[in-house]
Amino acid sequence: MIPLRYSGILLHPTSLPGPHGSGDLGPAAHRFVDWLAASGQTLWQVLPLGGIGPGNSPYMSPSAFAGNELLIDLTRLSEAGWLTEADIRPEASLRGERVDYGAVRPFRMSRLRLAAGRFFSNAREAARRDFLAFCAEEGDWLEDYALFMALESRPGMDGRLWQDLPAELVRRHAQALREAARALAGECDFWKFCQWRFDRQWAALKKHANDRRVRIIGDIPIFVSAHSADVWAHQRLFDLDDRGHPRVVAGVPPDYFSATGQRWGNPLYKWKEHARDAYLWWTRRMRRMLKLCDVVRIDHFRGFESCWEIPAGSPTAVDGRWEKGPGQALFAEMRESLGLKPANEPGDFQIIAEDLGVITPEVAALRKAAGFPGMRILQFAFDGKSDNLYLPHNFEARTVVYTGTHDNDTTRGWWESLPETARDYVRRYLRSDGSSIQWDLIHAASASTAAVSIVPMQDVLGLGASARMNRPGSSEGNWEWRFAWDEIAPWHTAHLAELVHLYGRTGRREKDEIAP
Repeated sequence: MIPLRYSGILLHPTSLPGPHGSGDLGPAAHRFVDWLAASGQTLWQVLPLGGIGPGNSPYMSPSAFAGNELLIDLTRLSEAGWLTEADIRPEASLRGERVDYGAVRPFRMSRLRLAAGRFFSNAREAARRDFLAFCAEEGDWLEDYALFMALESRPGMDGRLWQDLPAELVRRHAQALREAARALAGECDFWKFCQWRFDRQWAALKKHANDRRVRIIGDIPIFVSAHSADVWAHQRLFDLDDRGHPRVVAGVPPDYFSATGQRWGNPLYKWKEHARDAYLWWTRRMRRMLKLCDVVRIDHFRGFESCWEIPAGSPTAVDGRWEKGPGQALFAEMRESLGLKPANEPGDFQIIAEDLGVITPEVAALRKAAGFPGMRILQFAFDGKSDNLYLPHNFEARTVVYTGTHDNDTTRGWWESLPETARDYVRRYLRSDGSSIQWDLIHAASASTAAVSIVPMQDVLGLGASARMNRPGSSEGNWEWRFAWDEIAPWHTAHLAELVHLYGRTGRREKDEIAP
């Protein structure tokens, strides 16, 4: 849990530097943790750690439990003797400044297959025991995931969905599952090997962070992909038709930003079925996340009160309607099952509620009853109205403030796109000339009463719109941004550390800062 006032950086691991086309859990991630500690930061917020789906999005992962195989550090596999130096030599196609998933995926996955083959052929006994222990410990989701990925990897499955499998596999007849698992045992072992290596590398990185007083904030998307091991393995928990396809899908209604709303396409839950199981699937999911991370941000929290239900055949979100969610019952069960501790002060919590969008009094009441802090985005604050809840003078202490999130433009890009009337208001509110707008917002976030202040790495570096991580509603060019070490100057580190101490965001009580 997070005590007191904290400060952190938002950066997904894929945005780290590294030789193999995208960031991973290797030396660069450990070096980034060291930089966080040197700059006084005590939080590292990552985005979902699962595999990517359409548009390279980790919010459309094939599993709510599995890690992204593309984050596995290949150099560690070489050190274990499962890859050679020649195997991990970077190819020319991987040297671009952005992540080229079309080049990264085949390179990394081919090396993972080489490593897995060598592991199963000649691994030492200690490594084999550790692998088997991991498989037993995580078996409640790992077996289904490995078989799902093995079935998807069969010839002829490119672009096809699990609903296109033979009917006995779609319906998960026990005999058909046993036969498939036997026939695809080698392929299943490969996917288990990948998850084992992800888990162990992530655990080492998390320990490195925690040893330096840096806590990791993870991310749980409220919904899962229709084409996922979760929906296939737990069909009765989702609102599906008799062929396994979603009957209704998730999204958000039309608003100021979109006349047709957003149609995300995720299947919706049958909450009554979840309630019959005492929300077991959800508590297992949260338990897994709290094992991987110190704090968890729940995406689209308002969907637990009511979500926008769209008929699956509708091309837009216009024809949707609000459907009630599980409300406080889910969080009460989660608190009891997981032993979540009640928050005793504003900066004391394990879960963050992403409460952006259409927030009704009922949603706000649910968040407060659950004891979770909400989010405030400074880029949303400057509409000229002094009662705007995103303005720092309106914050409550139980709040996590961001200059922007992965879905926003960078602060510099946001500033450059503002009309002059809005810029004038920003300048007057912040008492700034706007020449270093990202630092003006970082200062405002740090100085605010919010218990936690989080800044995207792009804003620390003062980057423009080309460094934006994601554009909601667009399927091109997302999740590709990376930084380089030479972009970080010593003054970045020193200035962040100065803000931490100026505004008491050390994660310690003042008396703890004084030597006895």
